[in-house]
Amino acid sequence: MKKIYSKILFAFVICELLLSAASCTKDILEQEPTVNLGASSFWKTEDDATYALMGAYSAVRGLFDRDYYFDGQGEFFRTRSSSNSTTSGNINLGGAYRGGSYAPAPGNGSGFDAMYQFLYGGVNRTNYVIENVNKMLLVARPASVANLEAIIGEARLLRGMVYFRLISLWGDVPYFSKIINENSEISDIARMPITQIKDSIMADFTYAFEKLPVKATQIGRASKPAALAFRGKFQLYWACWNKNGWPELDTFTSNATAATEAYKAAAADFKAVIENYGLNLFRNGEPGDWGTMGNAEVLPNYYYMFIPSTGNPNTEGEMIMVFTHGGTGSGQSEELMRDFAGRSHEGSQLWVMPRFEIANRYQSTVTGDFCTPLIPMSSNTAGRAALNSAVNPQSYANRDYRMKATIMWDYEMSKGLSGLAETGWRPFIYKTWAAAVNINGNIYTSYDITSSAATTGIVFRKFLRNYAGLARSEGDYNWPVMRLADVYLMYAEASNEAYGPQADAIALVNKIRHRGNLPALAASKTASKDVFFSAIEQERIIELFGEGQRPFDLRRWRAIERVFGAPYSNGIVRQDTNGGNQVFYFKNASELGYQQCYIFKIPQAERERNPNLTQNKPWM
Repeated sequence: MKKIYSKILFAFVICELLLSAASCTKDILEQEPTVNLGASSFWKTEDDATYALMGAYSAVRGLFDRDYYFDGQGEFFRTRSSSNSTTSGNINLGGAYRGGSYAPAPGNGSGFDAMYQFLYGGVNRTNYVIENVNKMLLVARPASVANLEAIIGEARLLRGMVYFRLISLWGDVPYFSKIINENSEISDIARMPITQIKDSIMADFTYAFEKLPVKATQIGRASKPAALAFRGKFQLYWACWNKNGWPELDTFTSNATAATEAYKAAAADFKAVIENYGLNLFRNGEPGDWGTMGNAEVLPNYYYMFIPSTGNPNTEGEMIMVFTHGGTGSGQSEELMRDFAGRSHEGSQLWVMPRFEIANRYQSTVTGDFCTPLIPMSSNTAGRAALNSAVNPQSYANRDYRMKATIMWDYEMSKGLSGLAETGWRPFIYKTWAAAVNINGNIYTSYDITSSAATTGIVFRKFLRNYAGLARSEGDYNWPVMRLADVYLMYAEASNEAYGPQADAIALVNKIRHRGNLPALAASKTASKDVFFSAIEQERIIELFGEGQRPFDLRRWRAIERVFGAPYSNGIVRQDTNGGNQVFYFKNASELGYQQCYIFKIPQAERERNPNLTQNKPWM
């Protein structure tokens, strides 16, 4: 691959002679790459088209598989910055996420130049496949047509996903559907209104739905339910923009009628995904066992969904679409451990962590409602014993099982890993790093973290491997880009907006709650459109935590002010379990600061190269 960086409009990633066979599926990883062939010698067989498609998957994967960084723009997730801030431009090392403002702060739509550029690289990679395979179709044998059309369908699904992300962040953007070889071809292209881009995205998702197989031929490749789910998701966002408005985008006028139509269309697509393909939640949505406090020999089922050894087989169909990673020596690995874990876990660096306030969102397994909020207290004997103390482990008892599967508080255990071997159980005890601790007569070495890294009082368990054999940057987890649980919740949201609370939607939300061992929603929680929406939002916060959904929800719902306070108010404060490390967000923030969170800044360097690229209103 040749990366074109100088004197170009976008940092397109295009082929020097031919796409490499950098794969997003484990089977293809084992095949020989096709390189150093002229284009005239390629594009002859279905295998050629498949190899090229795998290159597109590899490029697009790097645009979505670290979306957890976006959660840093929400209220419950902290990023220390970006772990890839100093890496090279290799898209598989997180290049697209470099430099972004992953914090809840006024004006956090700045600094996403790398994402903008790499997204357009993804567009060009997919266009390369679409254009050339369409040429193959003109002379293809009848027996090859269906497979070639399916390959185009996969590429168009990926292209639709990329443009969906582009307009979600920047609104109007340049649109092109052909291979770009030289800057001169697009040096004067203007931004296209999202009302026009919408039709192209819908056409991509619809073509993919029509041509893809019901079940993917390999893990990591797309299928009909994936295309249908993404079409539904796009229509849901379109409905939200029309209902709630997008005043920062001055070419867009919201329309209540269009909103209702889009909610109905989204609900229909989600309903089809749910009913027509035999998909089910991981382990049938059963909660599994909590185990005991401070013990991780047994964990709830939700934890195992995010561990490759148990979650990747995906026999139930929860993972509708994933981006795969190859593990050791593949050049296709992920770095979830490096970002989510501490030093005691293969020397990881803890670049992301939950804010302890997320614990207050995990509801009671007894009442099904919120518990008394935790109180930050000193980690002394009195604090450890106090009722509702954030440092008293018993304060976390009898809560949603997904809490134990997602976060660790004081005295919770995880397996230490070093040198590809297990190093015994490591209790997490805030501010007690790699110390010898006595717990019930047993001596443990505590969870180790660089002291400047951990500042919230809790850490993640979600995504932490519990088995040895892989270094921190050699992960083989399949990152979910579309999960059935998300489809359930999006269906509930869309149908609620279109028709009010529906019995089938309520049942689906209760299925999600059941995996946390929570009772069904009380009748008061589904009595109206507004209260049911609150219940849906609650489940989205918990079920999708750390998967990069929250900030996109806040933007499409116009909810940033609801969460962080009105302009010029006190904002919100976040602190650790000890009551220290206080951070104020949006304190005295101006209206302009909020507006800059709803639509991102068009990179200035791109505007300097192209005088026809206008700037978004809040950034003028």
